[in-house]
Amino acid sequence: MAQQIRVWDGPLRIFHWLLVVSVVTALLTGWQGGSWMDWHARAGLFIVGLLSFRLAWLLLGSTYARLSTLLGALLSLPQYLRGDWRRLGHNPLGVLSVFAMLGMLSWQAVSGLFTNDDIAFTGPLYKLVSSSLSSDLTRLHKLGMWIIIGLIALHILAIVVHAVLKKHNLVKAMLTGKTEQHYPEQKPAQGGRWLAFVCALAIALGAVYMASGEWQSKPPPAPAVAPAW
Repeated sequence: MAQQIRVWDGPLRIFHWLLVVSVVTALLTGWQGGSWMDWHARAGLFIVGLLSFRLAWLLLGSTYARLSTLLGALLSLPQYLRGDWRRLGHNPLGVLSVFAMLGMLSWQAVSGLFTNDDIAFTGPLYKLVSSSLSSDLTRLHKLGMWIIIGLIALHILAIVVHAVLKKHNLVKAMLTGKTEQHYPEQKPAQGGRWLAFVCALAIALGAVYMASGEWQSKPPPAPAVAPAW
């Protein structure tokens, strides 16, 4: 029986499952519209924080969460296609999926800050752009929803293919953080400790604050109208 080896750190796993919940919430509430748009906006801000954390974790996280490891895997695409892949973490196709998902979700989260529904809802940074630009971003934001649904479908398909054809339980690995060690040169993940987590969390909170628009100056209250006696 192959030995279990640590590959995904705790913060990365928490990020992954929180992102799943928040993206599903954003899709469902955005689809419903109307009074659900307030929850859609909350989910969007939460996604901004999660993505900011993940971007920081590309530099601060453990071995297989780092940008250097992902880029190294991507450069090994010819080796992977020949069937010589012997590394842990994301394979080259998985790295492409990660970059596509993070990139598309980042676009959706940022563009959503400037959108409007022509009725009552406006994004928290709507006032920073012209109404025409906001309308263009809103249209592209709605289109992006379908792209994200497509990426999610491909992601689920890849999980099923790995489970059926390669007998790799990717969901279990993302829950436990461990996978089977098949070769002695495969080393457990290192790094991604508490100080790194605190720094990444601070970056995420700062991003949420900026995206929320709370820093914008508030208009003065309307003057009280004296009653006509």
